Parts: sequence; structure tokens; C-alpha cells
Amino acid sequence: MPSNSRNQRAIDKHLKEIAKGYERAARRTPIRVPIQTQVSAAVSSVPGRDTAEGDPILERLLLWLDDQAQQNPAHYVDVTQFVENEQLDGEDASVLAFELEQRELVKGMHGWGEATHVNLTAAGRAAVHRLKKLRGDRAARLRYTMDAFLRWLFDNAGDQSPTDPSLFLATPSAYFAGAAISGTDLDQALPYLTEHNLIERIDTDTVAITPEGAGCALSGGSVQDHINQPRPGTTYNNYLPNAKGVIIGEQQHFTQNNTDGVDPTLFVQLAGYVGQISGTLGMPEPDRVELERVAQDLHDEATSESPEPGRLRQFTTQLKDKLLEAGATMAATMGVQMAEQALGALV
Repeated sequence: MPSNSRNQRAIDKHLKEIAKGYERAARRTPIRVPIQTQVSAAVSSVPGRDTAEGDPILERLLLWLDDQAQQNPAHYVDVTQFVENEQLDGEDASVLAFELEQRELVKGMHGWGEATHVNLTAAGRAAVHRLKKLRGDRAARLRYTMDAFLRWLFDNAGDQSPTDPSLFLATPSAYFAGAAISGTDLDQALPYLTEHNLIERIDTDTVAITPEGAGCALSGGSVQDHINQPRPGTTYNNYLPNAKGVIIGEQQHFTQNNTDGVDPTLFVQLAGYVGQISGTLGMPEPDRVELERVAQDLHDEATSESPEPGRLRQFTTQLKDKLLEAGATMAATMGVQMAEQALGALV
């Protein structure tokens, strides 16, 4: 009986430790109710909420497990080794293993003392493949960098205290698809956040979050959601309405019937985006005027009764070339990405 009592106390203690780990995980990654929305083809390629993507630590763990599996196929691996190697002092290996198993990305051993031993499932290997492929999506990496940095800045300096942005690179959140965010990624994200008044430069080495940036973080949405939301009284570089009374960039879901089978939505969105950011690119005045003229031409063609694919291609290519000439700012880069997506729809 005394032996049984000691065993029961040991079991109770172990269960309490696991429960504490679950509580820490819940604080780190609170449960969110998903809202189904219509998304574009570019966004729909991002893995869903039932995978590990979007959780930097689980992404890194998946890739680590894949490396271990390359060395010892079919062997169960102790997640504790990952936590120790990565010096993740605040993480509980049993909770990380449980989270992956709940997503059916790993299969666990459930004998006594083996709660942290797992092996990748077929779904886990597929998730690893997606992560490795996602690393090559530069636009997605920069979007993630902006979102993660702004949340980190709000959590650590929400009172608008000046902060060294490079400190973000040493945090667990500074990983995209399992790979570390680079200083170059951060350098490209910061000007975009500054342009849209989400952060402000205090001096050459520090930034501070703005009230608008704090509002973006509190909303729980992405930086792009915040920037693209309709704002009362917004105009787009003084473009006049076309014959249908529509201002460039104002429409969100533009559809039109035509005999050529061309969906003008992407071209209308591109023209509107260029109209919004043209004044932020630092271009010489003649170049800016020419950029806006081409954007107006693209908008007029895309909203005509029967858009001609050749002219859509011509104006979109011109916009892409002019954005490339404008320099490697975040705003220009995203415009180039939108142009490439629109051109791809014509193939």
C-alpha cells in the first residue's frame, strides 16, 4: 500500500505539471474562432488552421522532427531534446508533442514516461513539405514579418517607449516557415510600417509604436487588413470617377461580363493600389505622374464593357516595370507581386 501511495502521488504530480504546461500553451496561443471569408487565390494557398503553420515554435519543431527522421526513419524522437537544444525554457515538451498530435501531425508513444516521444505521420510530412515550399514566398514572409514585429512591439513597448527593432530577431516569433527572419526582412518591413503610421522612427536605432499601430495590434487582424480597410472620406490621389462613377481603388469585389473570359478584378485592384502608394515611392514628379497615368489607363480598360487582354497585359507590364524602377521598397515590391499575379491570370 505505501508503494501504491507513492506511485499515485507521482502520477498526480506528473499530471499537474502537464496541466500547467497546457495553461502556458493556452496563454501563448489562445484559441480563436475561425471566420470563413472569401479570399483570393493567392491567399488560399496558405495552410489552414488545423496545421502547425502560423505557430513559429511548432513549425521549427516539425522541421526538426523531419531532420531526425532523415537520420532514423520510423524511430520515435523525444521532443525534450528539441526544447533543450533550442533553449526554449518557457516551453513544455509534453505540451508541444500534444499540440502536434492533436493536429494529427505526429503519432505519440503513450507508455509511462513517454509522453514526449513522437514520430511524424504522413500528414506531418506533408506539412513539412508545405513549410519548405512556403519559405520561397517572399511576399508572405514580409507580411508575416510586419505582423509579428508589430505584435512584439505592442507587447514589449505598447506605451510608445523607444525600442531597438533588432531585439525582435532574437525572439521565438522571429521565424517564418521554420526559418529565422533575417535582418534584411526586418529592414524591408520597417519602412512600410512607418509609411502607414503604425510605427515611427525615434532615431537611427530605435522605433516606437504609434496609437494607430497599437489599434492595429489590438484589433487582432493583420497589418494588411488594417491598411486596406475602408476609411470614411478616403480618396485615391484625386482620381476622378470614370464613366460609371467608380473611383480607382474604391471597388472591393468588381465583376463584369465579357466575351473574352477576362476577370478584371485583379487589374482594378492593382490600379487602385498604385493610386494609393504612388506618392510614397519617392519618385521624381514626372515619373510619378506617368505611373499614375498608366494606372488610370489600366483602370479604364479593366472597367470597360469588354476589356481587351492585350491592352491589360500592356498596361500591367508597364506598371510592373515602373514599380521595379522605383526601388525595392515594401510598397513597390507588393505592387510588383500584384502585377505578376494579374499577368498570371491572363496565361
